[in-house]
Amino acid sequence: MEDIKERIKIDPERVALGIVNFIKDKVKSFKRQGAIFGLSGGIDSACIAGLLSRAIGKNRILALIMPERDSDENTVRDAELVAHKFDIKTKLIDIAKTLKSFSIYETTPGKFYSNNREPIGKIIKNAYRLIPNRSNPFLGGLLGTKYEWMKEVQAYYRIKHRIRMANLYYYGEKKNYLIIGTSNKTEDLVGFFVKYGDGAADIMPIANLYKTQVRVLSEYLGVPGPIINKESSPDLLPGITDEVALGISYEKLDLILLGLEIGVSDSFIQKEVDCSKNTIKYVKRLITLSSHMRNLPEKCQI
Repeated sequence: MEDIKERIKIDPERVALGIVNFIKDKVKSFKRQGAIFGLSGGIDSACIAGLLSRAIGKNRILALIMPERDSDENTVRDAELVAHKFDIKTKLIDIAKTLKSFSIYETTPGKFYSNNREPIGKIIKNAYRLIPNRSNPFLGGLLGTKYEWMKEVQAYYRIKHRIRMANLYYYGEKKNYLIIGTSNKTEDLVGFFVKYGDGAADIMPIANLYKTQVRVLSEYLGVPGPIINKESSPDLLPGITDEVALGISYEKLDLILLGLEIGVSDSFIQKEVDCSKNTIKYVKRLITLSSHMRNLPEKCQI
């Protein structure tokens, strides 16, 4: 039976060439004059920056940097580091003003986070206690909730990505640029994205790469080391990283997802990944519950 850890390895040179050609083809077939994307200072958008710079050249690329009140203090700095590395034009848009028009900072989450940017352990611990069956907050969000506090939190962070996507389409259409998404395969399969937010784009160049594969490709493309090595974060709620929200490391999650994809048994995945049956069950549940997020709205058949 195939070793999952071997199967997940990629040839970054071959993968980069394939994605670069894909981008070139799509910019041409969509009849666009360039490409636009959101540059967050994270590894996924940095990887996209490196790929775009190879595909269409710096003069046809625009990166929007869109921080807000709750963004990490290093978000803009890290985004500018990537832009400088690949010599990409940027536009800085602070979306806090737009978010204030929705009064989100006046809601309970907004008031809480304004004064408590660090005690994330306490936030997560309390959230686990309040959600049914001791599932984590991310799973609780996929399940839907009757709890008012959780509804507010979901509305609070999801609108941020939707405002960012509105900006991308606005400026993209003004310039006749293709909107480039930055989601990876791991996020896509488990629903770790915002529907019609960062899940919306004209094309998703790295959506067939697991997170750990994106890291390998990013190293090959020359993404700055500080970006590759920092903890991945959605940068929507202060201090919450991807792995804290998901409740599992990307290394294990990617191997479980790949094992399920290629159809090996759960017992084989357990042994290869060194995880429990419940962990595999949890990942399967994420895939099932987020399936609607990967599809177009369901139509009534008449």
